[in-house]
Amino acid sequence: MISLGICTQSFHKAHYFKSHYSHQNQFQVDTIYRMQFRIKEVLKSSSYHHKYYIDILHVNQTPVKGTCLLNIPKDSLFKSLKVDAIYNTKTAFQELPLILNPYQFDYKSYLNKQHIYHQITIEASRLFLIDERVHTIFGYSHELRQQINDALLPFNFQKDELSIINALLLGQRQDISNTIYKSYTNAGAIHILAVSGLHVGIILLVLNLVLKPLKYLKQGRLLKAFLIIVLLWTYAIIAGLSASVIRAVLMFSMVTIGMHLKRPNSIFNTLFGSLFLLLAVKPSFLYDVGFQLSYLAVFSIVIFQPMIYNLIDIKFKILDYPWKLLSVTLSAQIGILPISLYYFHQFPGLFFISNLVIIPFLGTILSMGLLVIFLALIQQLPLTLAQFYSAIIQQLNQFITWVGQQEAFLFTNISFDISQVIFCYTLIFCFLRLRQRLSYKHIIYTLGGILLFQVYSIFEKHQQVHQQIIVFHKNKHSIIGLQHFKNLIIHSSLEAPENERLLVNYTVGAATTIKCTDAVAALYTLNSKQLLVIDSMGIYNIKSLEPDIILLRHSPKINLVRLIDSLQPQLIIADGSNFKSYQERWRLTCKAKKIPFHQTGKKGAYIIKD
Repeated sequence: MISLGICTQSFHKAHYFKSHYSHQNQFQVDTIYRMQFRIKEVLKSSSYHHKYYIDILHVNQTPVKGTCLLNIPKDSLFKSLKVDAIYNTKTAFQELPLILNPYQFDYKSYLNKQHIYHQITIEASRLFLIDERVHTIFGYSHELRQQINDALLPFNFQKDELSIINALLLGQRQDISNTIYKSYTNAGAIHILAVSGLHVGIILLVLNLVLKPLKYLKQGRLLKAFLIIVLLWTYAIIAGLSASVIRAVLMFSMVTIGMHLKRPNSIFNTLFGSLFLLLAVKPSFLYDVGFQLSYLAVFSIVIFQPMIYNLIDIKFKILDYPWKLLSVTLSAQIGILPISLYYFHQFPGLFFISNLVIIPFLGTILSMGLLVIFLALIQQLPLTLAQFYSAIIQQLNQFITWVGQQEAFLFTNISFDISQVIFCYTLIFCFLRLRQRLSYKHIIYTLGGILLFQVYSIFEKHQQVHQQIIVFHKNKHSIIGLQHFKNLIIHSSLEAPENERLLVNYTVGAATTIKCTDAVAALYTLNSKQLLVIDSMGIYNIKSLEPDIILLRHSPKINLVRLIDSLQPQLIIADGSNFKSYQERWRLTCKAKKIPFHQTGKKGAYIIKD
């Protein structure tokens, strides 16, 4: 099994093969090549670029393989590129962006796990269309989704409503605004925007009901199972074959086969079987956050829901159904809470309210949505039905927004590292074993796990850095952090630096708190080390001062050779507030004088430790 895993992972790493574009003769980044590529997948746009995954087909007329990230600067005249479309261009491969500040999201590492190692940035006007014909499953899926959106446009759905319809029914979240996405996240309802087990399970129930008459035919049971599996996988293709939807469809396909063969089946066998098959086909799913959360939630529901539900014996059916829903929601949270805190560092306290309100109506919303899409495609959608469905989605968004705005119940900026995740799941397993069988051995294991968790927390607290100075990177600005144990003092040119994303990431990752902010000083001292800051005024002639490190900010007009000769520093730092032309000139000067030069824009933040 270990050998199978190693081989499967190796076969999926395209850069291991000679046909990969990076193994071509004299391959170098930032070198212009004539290349041909095919659009593979449309991604969510960033603030400045439209983004795509592309398959490289030819480099300098040599057939090659490999996937890259394509960035196209935003333009009001830009028309979205179609999946499967083939383009020619002349451009250069570029390195993926590095982490420039501590505890920042490592986008390069994330793409590497998807077997993507370079990016291309080019204007749309420099792309020359060769072929726009659709010939892959992903291309047909993208084309069908586009037809669905075109069919819905005449009914005046609002942009936010249409984006939610795309997410709920078609598994596409690229067009959701940041405001709506944040509201769903804060309300603990983001899972309903990812087509997963909940959606596929509801669709399976609908298909079972619609195809029920087939069982009266000869071999009707077999035909019904076959049609259900075909329709489920058709839906998975339309939804873009994401990790969560493939997991759900594969699992329910196995459940369907078991049901119609009238053979007993274990849900754990079904889950592990689908998990094994998916990772055998595409090992990179293991690094997909949605994939991890999806399986953990299902396993947790299967294990803990009966335990939680049986804690209270409710005799009234009118109260029993809400309690069942609440027990499902709570059991899912047990499984995903540790890993959710690790990835997102927040906990929505009102998750149970949003789930209790939405889930009972989700089946109706999905069924009606599928009906609306089908009628729109055949041009038979009544305006009244479209307006009614639009009103339902609008009310859903308003309710989620209201729940998400209850900030008193939203716990954010929670520090949680991977070791704590492992300890939490170990403790959950120990409690589960203790619940199944109350014995001396299991009690010792559980108490030992709690004790180890406490010892680790104490050890981490004493292992923290006593003092350090951090020169952060921020374009057009200077940010210097002075850390003393868990307190962080920020010196910056920004008006409200405590709201900066890079500082929020640092305080969460390093478990620190911003105590106060101030303007950038001219001199910083850490034990025997001195950091001299030279700003746009260019003043540095201070008698008896021998700084170890010099920070240049706001592009001072100085003679760097004279500065080095007079102060003889050990290191020179240029932060993001300087002009790039100045930084390049300083880099060449430092190279000639054999003095280390650190550009935060290329090498990231610089940390001076005690």
